[in-house]
Amino acid sequence: MSLGFGHRGRIGHLYPSGGLCDYEIQLMAPEGIQLVTTRLPFPATGIEDDLRLVEDLESHARMLADAQVDIIALNCTAATLLAGPERLNRRITDATGIESVTTIEAVLAALAETAVRRVALVTPYPEDVAAAEIEYLRAHGIEVTADIGIPCATPVEQSMIDPARWRRLAESVERDNADAILLSCAGIRISGEIDVIERRTGLPVITSNQALLWHILRTLDVAPLPDRFGSLLTGRFPDREVAKSAQPGGEHPGQRVQAQPS
Repeated sequence: MSLGFGHRGRIGHLYPSGGLCDYEIQLMAPEGIQLVTTRLPFPATGIEDDLRLVEDLESHARMLADAQVDIIALNCTAATLLAGPERLNRRITDATGIESVTTIEAVLAALAETAVRRVALVTPYPEDVAAAEIEYLRAHGIEVTADIGIPCATPVEQSMIDPARWRRLAESVERDNADAILLSCAGIRISGEIDVIERRTGLPVITSNQALLWHILRTLDVAPLPDRFGSLLTGRFPDREVAKSAQPGGEHPGQRVQAQPS
């Protein structure tokens, strides 16, 4: 965990204004990596809100450039898949001269790194946003075998969900139909549950903030990687056979299952 000065790397972090989980990447980061965060307007979680988040992207990115960061990360899974990561990266780099990465491309890179072709998807998204992500993943060769959600209207609602609820939802998936569990959204509290979910399910767990950190560290050639927060970072992959005896009854593959925020 790095809570000090970024003598090994400074990450310019563009994060939704209503989100409360920007600390998660800093919590998982190795010593000497520092996040410098600027907020983008995001009071609600619909598709139109995701697209509005990046309307004034350049001015926010330029503020991060003032801190002479090494890389700029645009951290909102839904917004980056809807607006297109290539276009967003080009806008940021054209405005600042600094290399840029996005959450959705980090997620795709993480799935490729772990040789995942089928995922159980767990999100806090409204149904239309979840549907857009499923279509995006399918267009990139990833089959979504289960779609489980706690639909939230605001990023504050997303952040207030207890991490144990996400853990229980992840543990409920039908494991035989998935290569990994994808907990998608940079606005949920999940970092402390990743290792537990992997141990209990025998499946790799990819989360938005974890994948983004991994992708940034790889891009900056920072080593060693953290020794916890999931197999993506540690390189130690869970044993499916050990966890198989604890397999719960799963939901129907591909069927959207919704829980209610509490």
